[in-house]
Amino acid sequence: MRIPRIYHPETIEQLGVITLSEEASGHVGRVLRMQADQEVLLFDGSGAEFPAVITEVTKKQVSVKVTERVETGCESPLDLHLGQVISRGDKMEFTIQKSVELGVNVITPLISERCGVKLDQKRFEKKLQQWQKIAIGACEQSGRNRVPEIRPVMSLEEWCAEQSDALKLNLHPRARYSINTLPEPVTKVRLLIGPEGGLSSEEIDMTRQYQFEETLLGPRVLRTETAALTAITALQVRFGDLG
Repeated sequence: MRIPRIYHPETIEQLGVITLSEEASGHVGRVLRMQADQEVLLFDGSGAEFPAVITEVTKKQVSVKVTERVETGCESPLDLHLGQVISRGDKMEFTIQKSVELGVNVITPLISERCGVKLDQKRFEKKLQQWQKIAIGACEQSGRNRVPEIRPVMSLEEWCAEQSDALKLNLHPRARYSINTLPEPVTKVRLLIGPEGGLSSEEIDMTRQYQFEETLLGPRVLRTETAALTAITALQVRFGDLG
């Protein structure tokens, strides 16, 4: 049986007995129904893993004894920041989950002209918490020890205007060049993925003003969630650690 990987939101500074967070305790105790003397593998976002043994399980909390700090990781050499225009339904959650599994470092949800999601600030804040939990779950599943940041929702132009020394890419079905023709080496990328209806012509012009390069994935038009994951995979194969 695979040892469950559990995220601990506080920095683990020393070995010994610690109490898991309320959410982690509920998952270990009520969902997984684990008992004392069983093993878990903790990570706190620092890049290390912490093998631990459960010492006590109660209705409200779980305590474990951290036995070791192991410096390990599976982070890609490619620093990848995804700017994703928010998609409807569970498509955004799917994109976040899978992009974290593929090695994205930062995700910024964006609002564009054709964005089909209309929420007030309070509901966006709730969504942000939900998206961060999805990112943590993807790290637990995939073996990542550093949790990608899900940034607050921004406008498309506000995000494009941010200063960055990364290569800026915008997928465009009529672009002249593909990811395979990008010059090497590339270590940092800001990848823009538009909404289901695509960016408007004015928005495309705006991205050019902020030095975004238009790039092509292939001859077919992909859905927004498919485009994001395909582009991330292609970038990781070319410049990262896939393949």
